[in-house]
Amino acid sequence: MLAGVIEKKGHLALQDREIPVLTAEDQVKLKVEAASICGTDVHILADPPGHPSALGIIQGHEFTGEVVETGSAVQHVRAGDRVVVDPTTTCGFCYYCQIGEQNLCEDSSTIGIFMNGGWAPYSVIPAKNVHKISKTVSPDVAVFAEPLSCVINGVSKLDMQLGNSVVILGAGPMGQLFTQVMKASGVGVIICVDLSDYRLGYSQVSGATHVLNPKKENVASFVKRLTGAGADIVIDCAGALFDQSLNLVRKGGQVLLVGMNEHANPSIKQYDITRNEIAVKGTFIQKCDFPRVVRTLEANLLDLKGLITHRLPLSKVHEGVEAMRKGEALKVILYPE
Repeated sequence: MLAGVIEKKGHLALQDREIPVLTAEDQVKLKVEAASICGTDVHILADPPGHPSALGIIQGHEFTGEVVETGSAVQHVRAGDRVVVDPTTTCGFCYYCQIGEQNLCEDSSTIGIFMNGGWAPYSVIPAKNVHKISKTVSPDVAVFAEPLSCVINGVSKLDMQLGNSVVILGAGPMGQLFTQVMKASGVGVIICVDLSDYRLGYSQVSGATHVLNPKKENVASFVKRLTGAGADIVIDCAGALFDQSLNLVRKGGQVLLVGMNEHANPSIKQYDITRNEIAVKGTFIQKCDFPRVVRTLEANLLDLKGLITHRLPLSKVHEGVEAMRKGEALKVILYPE
């Protein structure tokens, strides 16, 4: 089978690989129906890489497929079921797993980054990492399950009220999903900020009430003028804008830190957080959110197809990665051959 393999640091190669087989009773074999290119994938394939990964593995951590075979111990899915994939594997035994904070597992790994993933026609993965979803949900929508799970986990950490004002920094795929979820949750004012007018155009479709390009407008002045005091909630999807978030949130407001950039080191004035009683929360991947994600997708509450800018065969994965790298794509869907 044709597979997208991390051949060496920062380099993806299309290779001919053997179709995988079950090697344990608690595994499932999937026929991959759709996969996508995530911003993390682009970081992995940067030179030098902006995100660690294992070499020689099949890439792709956002994918969906049909179960074609199950191990003898698997009972919650069977051949013919469509499933979505939680790419994070956890040990189940460490302190954090035992207190229900599995997303903070001390011995976790990631399918498609450190283990073979979904940029291939078939994938064998642990059965506990798949969740059944109705076939009424098309594969190109089901593939959004993983990033949507991260968004739902983040939103669950917020004290959100009907009619709140929210500023979302970064209008990439995660920013778009936050925009749509906020809109569906009854937020009154949604201000999306990005340096790309291309992405901001999608934000308007996703439900933003206002879009701002910092190259053209003073964001802090606009937010203060519109809200009177500052935003109730500021969400940093870029991973480098904590300091700017504090300038946009009102006293007593909330800042949610979503994006991850290990090299960002903004100067923070802790006095302002204390004096203004600002609640700051970090959120990392998802925590038992896939059942809610499945229900959300099956209920068709969000316009996810509207975020798809490219549909490509796996053989053109390099084209998709390059479009993401140049900011000329929002969500790229890959179809294995």
